[in-house]
This record gives sequence, C-alpha cells and structure tokens, in this order.
Amino acid sequence: MTDFSDLSDGTSSGGHGDPGPVAFVLGGGGVRGAVEVGMIRALLEAGVTPDLVVGTSIGAINGAVLAADPTMAAVEQLIRTWTSEDANAVFGDAVSRQLRRLVTTRTHLISPEPLRRLLVAALGPEPAFEDLAVPLRVVAASIERAAEHWFSAGPLVEAVMASASVPGLLPPTRIDGEHFMDGGIVNSIPIEGAVRAGARTVYVLQVGRVEEPLAVPTNTVETARVAFEIARRHRFARDLATLPKDVRLHVLPSGGALEGDESPLSFRRLDTVHRRIERAYEASRSYLAGVEA
Repeated sequence: MTDFSDLSDGTSSGGHGDPGPVAFVLGGGGVRGAVEVGMIRALLEAGVTPDLVVGTSIGAINGAVLAADPTMAAVEQLIRTWTSEDANAVFGDAVSRQLRRLVTTRTHLISPEPLRRLLVAALGPEPAFEDLAVPLRVVAASIERAAEHWFSAGPLVEAVMASASVPGLLPPTRIDGEHFMDGGIVNSIPIEGAVRAGARTVYVLQVGRVEEPLAVPTNTVETARVAFEIARRHRFARDLATLPKDVRLHVLPSGGALEGDESPLSFRRLDTVHRRIERAYEASRSYLAGVEA
C-alpha cells in the first residue's frame, strides 16, 4: 500500500488550503467515464494536483493516463484516447460482430485487443506502476477469491484491463493464474482505498449515477439496473458514513445525465464524449470556485 507518512507535516499539492496528501478517486461507469476528463481539467486548472490516483473500471483507464503525467497534457491525451479508433473499436463495434463473438465465446461481446491497443497507445508498450509520475492503485474483482484485489506495482496494462473487464462485454483478465473482472463489481467508487493509503483530501470523480434518484422498476431490465445501483451505492454510502473526521471529501458534479443513458446500449454512445467532457468541466469548475480556501 502506498505510504504517505512523509507528507504528514500537512503540506500538499492540493490547492485550496487542503492539508495532507491529495487523492483523486475515479469511479467506474463505462462511456459515461468521459465526464472524468472534464473533472480532471477543472481540477488542474484550479491548481489541484494529486499525490495519489485511485481508479476502478473506466476510472482505472483514465487514472492511469493521469498518473503517468498529472498535467494538462493528460487531458489532451485522454481526449485523443476517448476519440481514437481503438476507443470506437472497444465501445462501438458492430452489433452483428458482437453477437457472433458471443455465440463463439459464450462469455463476452467485445474483443479485449482494442482495449489493450488503446492502453499501449496511451501509456507505452510495457509500462509499469513504478514508471508513473504519481502512485496509482486500481481495484479489480477476483473470481477465484470472490474478493476485491488491489494492483499498485508491476505491469500496468494488464492490471488496468483487469479492472475494466466488464462482465458480459469483455472476458475476464488472467494474471498469474488468477482471473479478474471489473472492479466496479466490488468497489465502484473506491474512496476507502484512498483513505487507507493515507490521503487526507479526496476528490471523487464519479460519472453521475449517484446523483440520480432511483425509482421502483417496472420491467426486467430496470430491475437488473436498480439492483446493481443499490449494490454500487451501498458501498459508496458506507464509505461516506465511515469517513474519518480528518479527511476532507469533495464529490465533483458530473453535469447531469444525457438522454438515453439508461438504455442497455448506452455503452456504445461515443458521440456523446465531447458533450460529457464539457458539461462536467463547467459543473466542476463552478463547484471548485465555491470551495473555501
């Protein structure tokens, strides 16, 4: 686990007078994760930089790029990544091809190779956690142990892929004989991981789902979605309720959902990337302007 005991004198790169080590916690949420790019831009422009980055699922992907270079260059790299051909291949592959893949594999719709190419293009051919400018921790769900697993050292690409292996969309990622699924299953907004690593100021970059009210479902699809949201929000609510008193927490606003976000096919909507980034940037910039110095 990352140790920040050497920063216990209260110094921080976090801006706004916040004491102690600063963590950016990037949650999961598929294509809605584009909002995190806008949040990162708002934070960096406000002079807030991370001492630690913690991510899950799409937040692990965004977080890895940020941890490699926690400057505005990361925002530019993330925009290129989100609008690349590989991103389109990950999210926007033809439905007919996805269905053929599902029939063949019986486990998943999407090939993991475009995601691997996307990560290599953004991070380099053989990146390691130790190469990053600031420490990164990403969480995935272990199948064999039915538990969350944290990666913070060693090869980076496979660890990020493990955290982003959405069940049914991507196959599990195998690392050292163990198989991993999407970190959002066990920890969709991993605040506790940042606090346990020593962070005393936490900025939560979330995709907007926790901002939206839940309603009693009226069909099977809604039932599955609501059940997943309850599980997701239960862990988030617990982390908020058990937050140590000496930790300052800021949950950045997403700018709101877009029409069609509740559709089962919303994960394919890459045409919304720029709108999500801009809306989250404006909302987060306004929020940060109101944070007490």
